[in-house]
Amino acid sequence: MPQPVVTSGPVRLEAEIQGLVQGVGFRPYVHRLAMQSMLAGWVGNDVRGVTLVLEGPREALERFLARLRSELPPLARIDGMVTRYDVAHGERGFEIRASDARGGKSALLPPEAATCAACRAEIADPLARRFRYPFTNCTHCGPRFSIIRALPYDRPNTTMAGFAMCPECAREYDDPADRRFHAQPNACPRCGPRLAWWDASGRELARDHDALLAAAQALAHGAIVAMKGVGGFHLMADARDVAAVARLRERKRRVGKPFALLVRDVDAARALCEVSGAAAAALAGVTAPIVLMPRRADAPVAAGVAPGLATLGVMIASNPLHHLLTAECRFPLVATSGNLTDEPIAIDEREALSRLAGIADAFLVHDRPIERHVDDGVAWEIDGAMAPLRRARGLAPLPVTLAAPAPCVLAVGAHLKATVALSIGRRVFVSQHIGDLETRQAMDAFERVIADFVRLYDAAPVAIAHDSHPDLASTQWARRAVGLEPGDGTPPAWARGARLIAVQHHHAHLAACLAEHHVEGRALGVIWDGTGYGDDGTIWGGEFLLGDAAGFERVAHLAPFRLPGGDAAIREPRRSALALCATLDDATRAHAERPLASLRAAERAVLERMIASGLNAPFTTSAGRLFDGLAALTGLHPLASYEGEAAIAFEAIADRDERGAYPLPLTPATPGAARMLDWRPMVDALLGDVAAGAGRGAIAARAHAGLAAGVVAVAEEVGERRVALSGGCFQNRLLTELTTRALRERGFEVLLHRQVPPNDGGISLGQVAVAAARLAMVPN
Repeated sequence: MPQPVVTSGPVRLEAEIQGLVQGVGFRPYVHRLAMQSMLAGWVGNDVRGVTLVLEGPREALERFLARLRSELPPLARIDGMVTRYDVAHGERGFEIRASDARGGKSALLPPEAATCAACRAEIADPLARRFRYPFTNCTHCGPRFSIIRALPYDRPNTTMAGFAMCPECAREYDDPADRRFHAQPNACPRCGPRLAWWDASGRELARDHDALLAAAQALAHGAIVAMKGVGGFHLMADARDVAAVARLRERKRRVGKPFALLVRDVDAARALCEVSGAAAAALAGVTAPIVLMPRRADAPVAAGVAPGLATLGVMIASNPLHHLLTAECRFPLVATSGNLTDEPIAIDEREALSRLAGIADAFLVHDRPIERHVDDGVAWEIDGAMAPLRRARGLAPLPVTLAAPAPCVLAVGAHLKATVALSIGRRVFVSQHIGDLETRQAMDAFERVIADFVRLYDAAPVAIAHDSHPDLASTQWARRAVGLEPGDGTPPAWARGARLIAVQHHHAHLAACLAEHHVEGRALGVIWDGTGYGDDGTIWGGEFLLGDAAGFERVAHLAPFRLPGGDAAIREPRRSALALCATLDDATRAHAERPLASLRAAERAVLERMIASGLNAPFTTSAGRLFDGLAALTGLHPLASYEGEAAIAFEAIADRDERGAYPLPLTPATPGAARMLDWRPMVDALLGDVAAGAGRGAIAARAHAGLAAGVVAVAEEVGERRVALSGGCFQNRLLTELTTRALRERGFEVLLHRQVPPNDGGISLGQVAVAAARLAMVPN
């Protein structure tokens, strides 16, 4: 509709603003800017974002809009703005209006933000009224997503609703000149949440700062402390204390998987790791993730923190409680998730007493309720930029923007590293990390996250996208949701009539990478991971898919091999090693005797019969299991305590100065069969080096280089110039860097994940993209 032309006098500007504009100081900022510009009108939150009305001279309004975009508060982001000019209505003054809860919801839920410099200064200032107050925040920092109960984001719709502001906090909240103007979690020691120190039975022993001092003293004396943070509980211990770290591993049932570390600041991180400029910026940024960095040889931490690894995962203090605790504990702390292995983190103090009984010696808790769990994010530097490996605190649930609007689709993600996603228009809201759907507690968390998204956005999904594997817990949940399978309760009303769309696992990986780069044409997807259900009913995992979100052709894959015991091979890389040797000649197999010595004769005989007959030994093309097998044949981790442990160790030992490469020839395509990368010459050469006494570092490097060269060979044969790298194997820095460099040297465009992880945490985004493409092909 044409806008009226106003030629003289005051003009009315009406703007609908979308983006990260709630809970980040945007309305106070607009208020101050309007007052400085001497413009009348109002601003208010609604369920889509922010509505702004201004009146004044046209030139002044246009200057205001230019400043609005260029002088945003630190956490704010404008994604879209629709403006309309009209004749003035005679507005007087400027006000922040009460929020409007009507209409379809699409506002961005603000994520948690690390403590700003001004708040850090307050808690360190003995003269400030928030001195040592662990719940200090303002419009530039503090809890957000973990406390929101409903949209729009206002205090009554958060878990802070039960804390009435004292007169001083209320004055700050109402003062447009104060940085706490409309800061929804605003509080102080008089009116806000409080700390408490509990023993293992839940008996209160201390309050407030005395509670924090008790926790610091306990940690210094070797205790394991469960601490309630912003998005859930951490289990903490002195990272220098060999016995404490070992005790935590035993109690948590976490045998070898590395622990994350918490330190005071970037300088403290530098004492542990080699910190690049990009890593330092990420550590100290508003998202404050755990950053994986090369460890220093003299890092003052127990070997048991990250056994056998060349990297450490480190985060710096990101909230006032962290800052206060690390100021007292001037040593690195283990800060791992407050759960048993494979369970979601605990978020309620009474629940934690039960679930963490026998793990924690004592509890540092507080009385601010956590509405939903939010794990710590994990990031790494790859190809010169930071990227997520776990999209959680600080990023979730910020959306990934699609190139074009999509129907409302709920995607239920993968089985491991699960996330869910919901599309509204061009936005795909990707949930926080949920974890592996292996336990009832994990499934409860999964279902809560889905209910959360649907409720917060009043969503009515037209489709539910799920993995094509029929036996996954997420697939079965989707079938129950639409009434195709019986369940314990009534299917949700919102799912009635929704269409189920099955998405092949590796296609979802490719589609996710293309979606975050706004690529609508096709690409060659190199999708390497542990396992995924293939279209032919076998276990895929070393795939080359040519296509886009609408469809794909499997143009190549790693040569298949048997996986004796199926999933049992994940925890026993020696099974994959034995299967790799099954097709080799007797002389070469003899070189594997030492690496396979951990298999007892009777056990080995059973596994060899399984491989020969195929009984409980399905074929797989898995790159993840190939890495496991190569590592085990090199003498690393015949048994693994977590998925990928052997492969991670294989990368860690690789000699970066080695220039050799094992052969990985490409067999040509035949009618009805795709090209294959034949790993047998690689295994043959590797075992020859093992027999000759070559160093493990050289062997690992040659294997990585051979695999990277194999990717390039397929890309050149296929001819598609755009290549997307996705799947959990591309969390391997050496593989990713070698492959990316080699492809670019030959003129290929390489797409790496930048907004969602390359692992299964990005699957839900890909499922949305595939479902949207299929729905677009269906006539209305």
